[in-house]
Amino acid sequence: MDSARQQANERFSIRQKTTLMINRYVVTETLPDGSDGRVVAFAEQKRMTLKEQMTFYTDESKSQVLFTAKARQVLDVGAVYDVRDATDNVIGTFRKKFAASLLRSTWELDQPDSVSAVGRERNRLVAVLRRVWELLPLDLVPFLWPYHFDFTSDDKPVMRVDKKIGLRDRYLVDVSSPALDLRLALAQAVALDALQSR
Repeated sequence: MDSARQQANERFSIRQKTTLMINRYVVTETLPDGSDGRVVAFAEQKRMTLKEQMTFYTDESKSQVLFTAKARQVLDVGAVYDVRDATDNVIGTFRKKFAASLLRSTWELDQPDSVSAVGRERNRLVAVLRRVWELLPLDLVPFLWPYHFDFTSDDKPVMRVDKKIGLRDRYLVDVSSPALDLRLALAQAVALDALQSR
């Protein structure tokens, strides 16, 4: 996977694999009939680290790194994450806007000299209900209602991320901007799950 957009498909499915100390995600292309196609990336993020980092590999063997997303700061709720390719060149950045996210999660996505977009939770009511749920003493009961994000630039769609109902987290990613690097799009989409509660 690279910025040249070699694959014709710009729809992806992200599935979280259940593990104790590491968040793991399998990214597959979505075929025209809605089924999963080939694996395009395998991501890992260690939990409870001082400086957040996600590493994306070509597959589950982890023999080849595709790209990374790493926080610039240590334990910062508004940390900027640099997305870098396998040779450490910056692809772009993303960050959660802390103040704007108090009622409705909001992220900024930036690809230098190309795309800048803002992503917000689509449904305001679900956003408020999620926050109320987090205040209740129900630590072992997850909030099962799905939430979705729309990323736009100048009111034009850039990317959509839809969470699906299920026991394990699953997201459908639809990249509508041909200018957006798919690596940056996928890093942001995985961050919506791995870093949402930060």
